[in-house]
Amino acid sequence: MHCLYTTGIRLYLLLIRLAAFFHPKAKLWWRGRQNWSQNLSRALASKRAPGQVTIWVHSASLGEFEQGRPLMEAVKRQYPEVFILLTFFSPSGFEVRKNYPGADLVCYLPPDLPRTARQFLHIAQPQLAVFVKYEFWYNFLQELQREKIPVWLIAALFRPQQPFFQSWGAWYLNILKGFDHFFVQNQDSADLLEKHGIQKYTLAGDPRIDRVLQIAAEGKQFPSIEAFKKDAPILMAGSTWAPDEAVLAQLWEDPNRCAGWKLVIAPHEIEAAHLEQIEQKFPGQCVRYSQFKLENHQNLTVMIIDNIGMLSALYRYADIAYIGGGFGSGIHNTLEPMAFGLPVIFGPKYQKFTEALTTLELGGAFVVHTAEELINTFDQLKSPAFKSTASHAVQHYLQQNQGATEKIIKRLELFLSS
Repeated sequence: MHCLYTTGIRLYLLLIRLAAFFHPKAKLWWRGRQNWSQNLSRALASKRAPGQVTIWVHSASLGEFEQGRPLMEAVKRQYPEVFILLTFFSPSGFEVRKNYPGADLVCYLPPDLPRTARQFLHIAQPQLAVFVKYEFWYNFLQELQREKIPVWLIAALFRPQQPFFQSWGAWYLNILKGFDHFFVQNQDSADLLEKHGIQKYTLAGDPRIDRVLQIAAEGKQFPSIEAFKKDAPILMAGSTWAPDEAVLAQLWEDPNRCAGWKLVIAPHEIEAAHLEQIEQKFPGQCVRYSQFKLENHQNLTVMIIDNIGMLSALYRYADIAYIGGGFGSGIHNTLEPMAFGLPVIFGPKYQKFTEALTTLELGGAFVVHTAEELINTFDQLKSPAFKSTASHAVQHYLQQNQGATEKIIKRLELFLSS
């Protein structure tokens, strides 16, 4: 099975190499790993002191980075002498966070091949490896075990449908047993590990909750949003795709229903063609954030956020949040609006997200399958009493589940003092 796995990795590399000729992200993926060993050696030689304790943190992309971020920032506050090496698998993570100041060095994770993994660890020489959520790289885990380097999985989330827990999944289960400790998000994940003979875990929760609460506390201000909002309540639609924008357009086409309200759309993709499609769905009502001028656009009711990086802080201006992705492969970040006490609405693909499942049960989140259901839910949430009940449910969930970072740091204190 190991041979088959490694062959699959080699085939993946070949496909990426071919895709790099015509796909921008594949090109970034491939180019970012060229001469990786020389680049890593050179960077470490210039940035890291001899003998400096190194923690290697690996995130697949931006979402996982946000789960690892509170830990990295806590380490830097409490142990500034520790060197943090941060790696990404995806260009969408690396390109956005390659200059992240909370890590001492940021680079791509090289391919998960036996020789490559061995070479990476020889150069990086970490004292501890921390993988985030779904990162199960067999050859790296094998080499970490061989070198007796502890490896933790934080923000871990397990489901019975995963290969580890199937009758035919013994090889995959052995991958899990390569970890020294798990920090799981929920009791169901802990129970699955217990059932399969793994007791090296801590029920910690999701570190993203700590991060989004931190963002909410910062209270970052955006004068253009404040000028656009004035005293109007706002429906904030975050990380939307075309199907999301279609149902939002049907909601917004009745001026009486949305009288007094304003809509802010932060699309997941901000290519020019997509922005133009949104503008066509809301004819005569839209202004882009980058073009907003109060004297010219004071009567418009829809603003499009045409940049990346603002959304998590923008929710402070909202009264209701709509989260995109639910009509596609899965919803995006619901915790960011929840940090501001907002009830959240999303489409039908939400089942893999613990926070969505739980807040649905608590009455703080609402799933819609059609534009008609969105309209009905919006009408309900316009009621102050109904909205207040939903907001309290969201706040209760966050209060009960914060503190994951502190639990991880406590174990790290023991590790660093040993």
